[in-house]
Amino acid sequence: MLACLNNMTTNDPMAAIREYIDGFNNGDQRAQAAACADPMQILDGMSPHVWQGPTAAQDWWNDALAEGEHLGVSDYHIDLGEPRHVDVTGDFAYVAVPVTFSYNVKGTPVTQTGALFTVALRKVDGDWRLTAWTWTKGTFAQGADAFGGD
Repeated sequence: MLACLNNMTTNDPMAAIREYIDGFNNGDQRAQAAACADPMQILDGMSPHVWQGPTAAQDWWNDALAEGEHLGVSDYHIDLGEPRHVDVTGDFAYVAVPVTFSYNVKGTPVTQTGALFTVALRKVDGDWRLTAWTWTKGTFAQGADAFGGD
């Protein structure tokens, strides 16, 4: 956890985003929550589509795991690309970064490319924290998206 906090104290808001995504990739809900401000907001393609408040990251994670279990999805992994935008104004930042999302659906690998992870951040006690994020779906290498779209 100390490494997580040390990385977020840099002047680069991408450090907090990397910590959040590392938490996702490692199945570490606490690391994800530690990278978030209170309040937090999430807008995602998965129903109910909006999570907000002090437990938004944990609530989204629990819903994502439940939805994945229902659909037979496992082995989630997100790779961050090079950011398209990193706009910092004082203690606030806006970042848009392309991502590749890989997972298995009932044992069949699926890769979503061309997705975009867009994040708003603010500094809290000198550390960057995510205040909101949204996921814009990309295209799928194995046909339909298991999470309800093409």
